[in-house]
Amino acid sequence: MTRSSHGTSLHAARPSTTTASTSASRKIRVLLVDDHPVVRKGVRVCLAQASDIEIIGEAQDGQEALRLAQELKPDVLLMDIGMPRMNGLAVTEHLRDLGSPVRVLILSSYTSSEYVLRIIRSGAAGYLLKEASAEEMIRGLRTVHSGQVFFSTQVAHLALNQLVRRNPDDIETADLSAREREIVTHIAEGLSNKEIASLLNIGTRTVETHRERLMRKLNIRSIAGLTRFAILNGYIPFPNLSAAAA
Repeated sequence: MTRSSHGTSLHAARPSTTTASTSASRKIRVLLVDDHPVVRKGVRVCLAQASDIEIIGEAQDGQEALRLAQELKPDVLLMDIGMPRMNGLAVTEHLRDLGSPVRVLILSSYTSSEYVLRIIRSGAAGYLLKEASAEEMIRGLRTVHSGQVFFSTQVAHLALNQLVRRNPDDIETADLSAREREIVTHIAEGLSNKEIASLLNIGTRTVETHRERLMRKLNIRSIAGLTRFAILNGYIPFPNLSAAAA
């Protein structure tokens, strides 16, 4: 994370990067979530210059983040993705399912288009790269707090390029049956036809038939494509997410 990045951001509003005049009566209450103490310290330093933003608590893993989000009721969660005991996307999805009003701004270093689309689907209000300047971070927090969405320019370009390209292997949604979802999930987990058949108590040939039909239905021609589909649609978590997190 740097204090002097010159990158720009794509967002729906144009809030000032200086102290917001409308915040005099109430500060933006932020819960900071990252498993690296040095990152949390750096974020605190970055946000100290904004008098309208207050860090009301910190969490170092997903389960603690979920508990504190319900206990402290922050306005915004500024949260990493890869963490122990529940990753950031799982926390975001759980809060969404609970109907929580808290806004989630992801702060991480992942730039793969699969990650970006999954982040959007999770219910997060925005995504900042960890290289973001203090000014961009403050602008992002103010923007999502106002009800808008905020994505760093590089992240927004990745998502738009992915959508425009429309690679058949990157298909976003499909109307799959419960059995088809089971099959594609186990394929993406790396199980063989025989292992899937044993797990689901069906014949190996039945699994092969399902696999062939899935590939035709989704217009996907490889196991890698099926795996990307499963990740994008939330059937399986990102591989080695906690271990790979920056």
